[in-house]
Amino acid sequence: MGKKPSAFLFSMLCFGLAFLYIPMAMLVVYSFNYSKLVPVWGGFSIRWYRVLFESEEIWSALMLSLKIALLNATFATVLGTLAGLTLARIGRFKGRTLFAGMITAPLVMPVFISLNSIIGWPSERGMTTITIAHITFSMAYVAIIIRARLAGIGQHLEEAAQDLGGKPFRVLLDITLPLLAPALVAGWLLAFTLSLDDLVIASFVSGPGSNTLPMLIYSRVRLGLRPDINALATIIILVVWLLLRQQQQRDRDLQIATTDNSDVSRLNDKDHHSRDRSGGIHQHQVNTGTPERPGRR
Repeated sequence: MGKKPSAFLFSMLCFGLAFLYIPMAMLVVYSFNYSKLVPVWGGFSIRWYRVLFESEEIWSALMLSLKIALLNATFATVLGTLAGLTLARIGRFKGRTLFAGMITAPLVMPVFISLNSIIGWPSERGMTTITIAHITFSMAYVAIIIRARLAGIGQHLEEAAQDLGGKPFRVLLDITLPLLAPALVAGWLLAFTLSLDDLVIASFVSGPGSNTLPMLIYSRVRLGLRPDINALATIIILVVWLLLRQQQQRDRDLQIATTDNSDVSRLNDKDHHSRDRSGGIHQHQVNTGTPERPGRR
């Protein structure tokens, strides 16, 4: 019998789950609050959902954040993949230490440097400057993920493909990138999340009229939150929950299909084995002249 977990570990688990999920539950509950003040319950109402869907300010900030996050995730994944491939697959080259330092520098030092103050480009601060800053910050995380994945899978498959006559670019497309698919997806999602959730970097490099959703929420916190932000957060939580449920159902269906295929293969192998065995016995009887035993009547 397994050892029962201690009361301390169980209490720490409950405390951690409560610390994570009770604020989310309270946020969802107070999104249906009629009162204008978030902490004061004024009765059940969907008033703030109507206010949310009529608010152009919130939706424009949300769309800007999504555009920046999509661009950032795509470009950061491409650039981070190239950087990870360079560091993991190319040996020593001149400037490798400097290159590796420049890739990992945004992880440990501020990136609030604007190109406008150095070279005068872009001419105005806005979506472009926020996107460039987010790409610079996010590609470092993607490069680390890709480099770790490449170190884990090794080079034997790529070397085997090259020994069979594969060109380097073809090996990259047919061997390396399919093996990197989980890391590419993880890096893209991480870059998307970092950009969508960022407040500090966007506050330093943004300009007038380019407020992202975190910047808008932070300004509302300073002036006083309204339950329409709770309604928006509730919709985001619902969308994420539906996506997770869909992914879990897809994984469950894939597991069931894999189990059924393995069972069918096992039955086919057993059938072929029994046929081969009976055929061998019959051939042995023919070769030795042994008559078949008559069955019982």
